[in-house]
Amino acid sequence: MGLEDVKKRFVEEIKLRAYDDKYVDRKEEREILQIAIQNNITVDSGRAALAQVCEASGYVLESAVLNKLKDILDTSASNDGKVDEKEFNDAVLNCKKWTMGKKTDIECKKMVIEIIQNASYQTSKGWFSSWFDRVKKEVGM
Repeated sequence: MGLEDVKKRFVEEIKLRAYDDKYVDRKEEREILQIAIQNNITVDSGRAALAQVCEASGYVLESAVLNKLKDILDTSASNDGKVDEKEFNDAVLNCKKWTMGKKTDIECKKMVIEIIQNASYQTSKGWFSSWFDRVKKEVGM
């Protein structure tokens, strides 16, 4: 199978998985990258091709959204060492925008919460309660 054939197959795999919702989640991305590996394409090349096809086709790539969110939260946490409620809400709004409405508010909140917890960011506390604990409870985490 030549490089052009592999590219065509790759584009078809992406379109098959993203056709209905124009969204490539992490599971679908993993499946697509496994196809690339099976066709002797490196993971980095496969990832780059996937990103290129998604951008050209107007599909949302969840891992790209997560990377952007992580960058925002890195910046938020770096200025005072904590993520406050406004910064959290801004990240959720950006998530909603970047996912082109494919994820609900609750799903976006869960994505941001996961990043905060995985990166062990500190969150600011209110006088009498923790907004972060309240938001986690709201979304069932």
